[in-house]
Order: sequence, then C-alpha cells, then structure tokens
Amino acid sequence: MGFLKEFKQFAMKGNVMDMAVGVIIGGAFGKIVTSLVNDVLMPPIGVLMGGTDFSNLGIVIKKGVEATETTPAVAEVVWKYGAFIQQVVDFIILAFCVFMLVKVMNHLTNLRKKEEEAAPAPAPAPAPEPSKEEVLLTEIRDLLKEKK
Repeated sequence: MGFLKEFKQFAMKGNVMDMAVGVIIGGAFGKIVTSLVNDVLMPPIGVLMGGTDFSNLGIVIKKGVEATETTPAVAEVVWKYGAFIQQVVDFIILAFCVFMLVKVMNHLTNLRKKEEEAAPAPAPAPAPEPSKEEVLLTEIRDLLKEKK
C-alpha cells in the first residue's frame, strides 16, 4: 500500500503536471510549426531553388527480383543518400527561419525594455511627519547637547 501512495504523490506533484501540459501543448504546437514549414515557408523556397528535390537520389546496391512460380520476390536494396541530403537541406532552412524569428522577437523585447527605461521613474513618496513624541525627544536631545 505504501508504494501506491508514494506513486500517487509523485504523479500529482506540480512539476509532473506542468510537464504533461508542456508535452501536450508542445505536440499541438509541433503541428503548427510543421504546417508553417511545409505550407508557408517551403513552397516559395522550393520555387527559388528551382524545385530541386534530392530525395530520389540513390545507388542501387542489389537489384530486385520479380516473383516467379518457384521463387518469391526480392525487393531492391537502395542506398538513399538523397533523402538524407534533402533532410539536411530542410533542417538548415528551418533552423535559419527559427533563428530569424528569435532574432525579431529579441529585437522587439529590447525595444520594449528601452521604452520602459525611458519612462520617467515615479517620484519617491514624501517622508512621513514625525510623531509628537519624536519631536519632543528630538528637542530634549538638542537641549542636552547644548548644556554640554
């Protein structure tokens, strides 16, 4: 029974719940990023690159064999280096776009900080008036200093 209670306490901790929310939101945000890349960024970049697609490049290592009555079909073995090159190119394009996005966000944040710094600071509140007791004690102190 102690093990189940300990597990329940662990599972209900705030950081576990925060992580779960982060994973869910991250998964949903991943779809937005995928759509941004595939539907918004890549089409114009593909036009600029002349529609270059490396994913079909490859070297046939072993030819495929069609099935006959006595032997089963054997699939062709291809070293698809072009798919790897395409993924690297896609990554570089995506990394550059994210870099530019972060750069713009940092610039906007810096502008906001400069505006906040340029705003005049509020005037300090005036010191409160001393109480009657404090005034009386101050007068007594000053009189004692004069007698010395």
